Amino acid sequence: WTYRSTIHSPTFSRIWILVGCGVLMLLSSRWLSFSTLVSLSTARRNFTSAACQAQPFDRMLIKDFPIGLGTYQISPDQVPTAISSAIKLGYRRIDCAPVYFNEDKIGDILQQELAKSDLERKDLFLVSKLASPFHRREHVKIGLQKTLNDLRLDYLDLFLVHWPQAFTHVPIDVNQRGYPDEEIDESDGGKRIDPTVSIHETWKAMEDLVEEGLVRSIGVSNFPVSLLHELMTQSKIPPAVNQVELHPYLQQPKLLDYCTKRGVHLQAYSPLGTPGYKEDGEPNVMKDPVLVEIAKKHEITVAQLCLVWALQRGTSVVTKSVSPQRQEENLAMATRDHPKVVLTDEEMQQISALDRGYRFFRPEDWWGSMGMAVFN
Repeated sequence: WTYRSTIHSPTFSRIWILVGCGVLMLLSSRWLSFSTLVSLSTARRNFTSAACQAQPFDRMLIKDFPIGLGTYQISPDQVPTAISSAIKLGYRRIDCAPVYFNEDKIGDILQQELAKSDLERKDLFLVSKLASPFHRREHVKIGLQKTLNDLRLDYLDLFLVHWPQAFTHVPIDVNQRGYPDEEIDESDGGKRIDPTVSIHETWKAMEDLVEEGLVRSIGVSNFPVSLLHELMTQSKIPPAVNQVELHPYLQQPKLLDYCTKRGVHLQAYSPLGTPGYKEDGEPNVMKDPVLVEIAKKHEITVAQLCLVWALQRGTSVVTKSVSPQRQEENLAMATRDHPKVVLTDEEMQQISALDRGYRFFRPEDWWGSMGMAVFN
């Protein structure tokens, strides 16, 4: 009688209600703690995965693929000889892009070389880039699929955003190899630049490609510090590489310093100062008297000196040549652990003093005032 009266009393009911609330609060707090731990674990796993992409890249590119073959301005009829000789000489990193309009020819010769040699796909490090008309999230994968089809590949080792600017979309047939015209590279003096596309939108789609296994790593090209910093404020996977114009007349030390601190590998294109691209009246890196003197001292060419200097700074390089002799001379500077030529601190300082901040690739010349957003 006493037990039944107690448990049905108003006072006891209130006690049970309070106890029940306490139990629910305890369970809720434990569940929240567990959820928090799961979230932190997932975030840590994502961060670790992202960091794994960035951190080993410096070591891997410098040690295993320090000098890559550039394919810009290699005409389609030159591609078979250039790629074949490069692979025979030992080049394993090949740098491509849709707007070079030769990826289909490169894909053909790569398949031929792989079929007749002991090389396997995993032995090569193949790079391409996202063209500007495919920056919207729904178009990024289409741009990659076109490149994979042209290169006859299942995946890329590295996929770069070629330029920060997006162009208005150009419809393409991903199943048609090659391009019928050069519309994807036509900016109409900057009028086709689409300022409504965010680099964050593009990058999220690039990250999706990694998760799908279509690319091993992702990066950017022609990104100054400000844009790189903005991109990394929201990136789940940080860019592994930033490929930019770098040579003794354009050394970009602040960009190099920033990339080093953020774990982004800085890679040089046009490391020789674009001798085949420069216009009349522009400075000639290959004839600089300081470089000529240092090269003479080490019994190498000025071109080789520029490569040694770039590698000694901690950057890998992309250099284009269709000549087997030039290809061999360039690759000779890429010895892994024991470089043939080591510049002294004094020589490095002499070359450092040559910096003019001079760009041979100037978007403002192509895109008008819209192009100024890249570097200024």
